Amino acid sequence: MRLLPCLIALLLGLAAGPALAQAAAPSQAEQVAGKPRPRIALVLSGGGARGLAHIGVLRVLQELRVPVDMVVGTSMGALVGGAFASGRRVDELEAFVNSADWTAILADRPPRQELSYRRREDDQLVPSRIEVGLGLGEVSLPPAAAGNSGLEFALERLIASQYADLSTGQLPLPFRAIATDLLTGELADLADTPLFLAMRASMAIPGFFSPVRVKGRLMVDGGLVRNMGVETARAMGADLIIAVDVGTPLAEEKELGSALGVSRQMLAILTTQNVARSIRTLKPEDVLIDPDLGNLSFLDFGRRDEAVATGQRAARAAQERLRPLALSAEEYALHEQRRQRPPVLAPQALPLASLEIEGAKLTNPEVLKKEIDLALGQPASQAQINAATSQLYGRGDFDRLDTQVLDRDGERHVTIHVSEAEWARSRLRLGLELSSNFADDNSFKVVGLHRLSWLNAWGGELRTQASLGSQRKLASALYQPLGAGSPWYVEPGLAVNGEVLDSYVAGKRVARYNTNYGVANLTLGRRLGQWGDVQLGYSRFSGEAVVQIPEQSDKSPVQQSGRQGFLRLRADTLDSLAFPTRGYLLDLTASHTQIFNTGESSTDVSFAGLAAYRADSWAGHVWGELSHASFGAATSLGGFLRLSGSPKSSLSDQNVGLLRLVSAKRIGTMPVGLGETVRGGFSLELGGAVPNGQRLQPSDLKLAGSLFIAVDTRLGPFFLAAGATRGVDSAVYLFLGPSW
Repeated sequence: MRLLPCLIALLLGLAAGPALAQAAAPSQAEQVAGKPRPRIALVLSGGGARGLAHIGVLRVLQELRVPVDMVVGTSMGALVGGAFASGRRVDELEAFVNSADWTAILADRPPRQELSYRRREDDQLVPSRIEVGLGLGEVSLPPAAAGNSGLEFALERLIASQYADLSTGQLPLPFRAIATDLLTGELADLADTPLFLAMRASMAIPGFFSPVRVKGRLMVDGGLVRNMGVETARAMGADLIIAVDVGTPLAEEKELGSALGVSRQMLAILTTQNVARSIRTLKPEDVLIDPDLGNLSFLDFGRRDEAVATGQRAARAAQERLRPLALSAEEYALHEQRRQRPPVLAPQALPLASLEIEGAKLTNPEVLKKEIDLALGQPASQAQINAATSQLYGRGDFDRLDTQVLDRDGERHVTIHVSEAEWARSRLRLGLELSSNFADDNSFKVVGLHRLSWLNAWGGELRTQASLGSQRKLASALYQPLGAGSPWYVEPGLAVNGEVLDSYVAGKRVARYNTNYGVANLTLGRRLGQWGDVQLGYSRFSGEAVVQIPEQSDKSPVQQSGRQGFLRLRADTLDSLAFPTRGYLLDLTASHTQIFNTGESSTDVSFAGLAAYRADSWAGHVWGELSHASFGAATSLGGFLRLSGSPKSSLSDQNVGLLRLVSAKRIGTMPVGLGETVRGGFSLELGGAVPNGQRLQPSDLKLAGSLFIAVDTRLGPFFLAAGATRGVDSAVYLFLGPSW
């Protein structure tokens, strides 16, 4: 009776080629003293940041040459376990953990590079992340849950693209991700589910990430019903289980003084109780590893090195029970070679037969379909579908997106159910900007940005910006696409501005003006994907200036009015405006201005570009800027990061250039709610200005630099810095606001 299965296995191996034959053939490692060795399952529990200890356990298992034949994971255990089952090496997992931006993964919006260009433009106008929704007589807050896109972007980096669409049963190691059916409360082990979807569903922590629809069922984090899937491992055929419990312990009474503390305790009770039930099913030969993570909390991703090291210590403490399971060096190398083999069956991208968007109320499904990169009749992979979902989420209109993929008769049918964020249609962003050199340059302003979206079926949007303080501003513009999903748009706008400006001669302040002016403009533009746009515009302006210093006997204002035409190209692919590590920022503008009351005119050309970089633990940017005006001043230099140490706007002329290098290193993390990463860094700056008809020469350039401590706060980047310009001056700065 045993002959027939052997013949079938041999024929399948010959048909599938060497890779499959190698995977199917019994290994010498499967024989121990003439007996088949036990099939070993690695069961990894959930626990948020505590789950990073799993990587330390994997490191020790590899050092001891203990083979793993199958993996079961819940939540963070599914993230680590799924990656390991798909062939990732332990050093690759460690590199991912160290390079991942956990703040962005848990952020309440997608990674910046997945935002639409207009939402990136919002960041340039007001860098704050404090937003509320405005309704008729009410103010609403955004949901506390983290955005889905940050997690999905991280999973795409972690999972090799050839595995994302593969079923969990087709991986080098059989894998199960534990999830909870949100409607029935039942356990789901997500067998025969694409790896990406299985890991994402198991990580759908209530209160942080939205549920995931798998085969028509809404799934959330599996820790609610089975935080340690021992029973699932038994059902998969495991003879011996290595279980790792990193679950969050119950809090003490003093920590239960808030509704949030009570809610967390309720979840901890659920997970602790079901883990206790799973532990009772372990057999004497099974191995339980229980890392002592102390007060390391669910969200302590800043202590990742500590978590990994604790996992290593816990596994080494169990090494006397693990050593009997070890293989010889040759046998273990063969086992690892099979685990890391490429997939025999490549994930299949099927022709897209239908694309439906359901649940839209204010938004227009036809507009949404045209804005995502899915075309009927063209092959669509799971990765492309995930990217399309991220594009929709990056618009800022939705608080949840559920995607259902149905493959039938060799074709793919995709349905995206959108849940519109009620607070997002009328959204107000509030910010604060401060600047001081602790001497004579101090400015302060409160800023706001209001957005009213979907004014019509084509997606019209009214954006209004206001500021009070050192600069007074009220500007409003109507963005109107020229068709459903059209990349072309028109944007009429009105603005009134007022600010105090200083005039310098040879670096010395000689006058101060109080200015007020208004602008009306009309722009025709075209979006360039999600990364930029090109604009052709015309504006009329009128204003006045009153001399404040020195005192004048005649205080009548100087009137000025004129018109301007411009052509502009903009691009923005930065992952962060304040502290970028990749991407670029570009603004190239050509304009012609005519002053009515004097008859003077000026043709101006300006270029400003930023390229971000990362080098080991350092990251920063290189900034380049060139400006030319045939009449008047092109722009000005002076102030923090614009020749630090020099007085603000003290250097100007018709040809201006600036080159800047900024580099910073992470040195700490602020407490949750107060800020994010703390960085220490420096800048090197080189800039100068010369009159028209002259070129910038090395002798015209001034060398400057700064040392700073910086924090990325919810109000924007905050700097405490000391800067100096050679041969000019030095200054100490406190700076909160846009530094680009």
